[in-house]
Amino acid sequence: MQDEINNLPKLAKDKHKENTAFFTKLKKKPPKQLDYIMQELHDKEFQRTDCLECANCCKTTGPLFTDKDVDRIAKHFKMKTQQFVDQFLRVDEDNDYVLQSVPCTFLGADNYCSIYEVRPKACREFPHTDRKKFQQISNITLKNVAICPAAYNIVEAMKARIKF
Repeated sequence: MQDEINNLPKLAKDKHKENTAFFTKLKKKPPKQLDYIMQELHDKEFQRTDCLECANCCKTTGPLFTDKDVDRIAKHFKMKTQQFVDQFLRVDEDNDYVLQSVPCTFLGADNYCSIYEVRPKACREFPHTDRKKFQQISNITLKNVAICPAAYNIVEAMKARIKF
């Protein structure tokens, strides 16, 4: 698995031009059944991919924290919201709450998340390959294929399945 993770940025870079062209076409003319196709590809990939073997998303990137996420997680820690923000988060250039540093503070050495039950929405939805109107998030997906082996495999399967 680690070899696959290490090779992912190069693989994604090699496919970037092809993927960009594919997503441009997908945005212009998404297939009628795109949401169903994506759900099927997503489900199939995650039957064979175990995120606990990888956790590359938690090791290399940080999620965006919504106000609801911040309140929920602070409550989980029995902290005041501002105390949680001060201890764990910072405001980025887009004025969003993000982690102060990566890897994620809440990721254990065993790749388990210590706040899994109350984790941010961005974490719950990652890698976003089962989202409705998938074609609208191609910019996120182009980034995620370099981070997440499952996202990479789903995009490759999608290109094989949807011919333009």
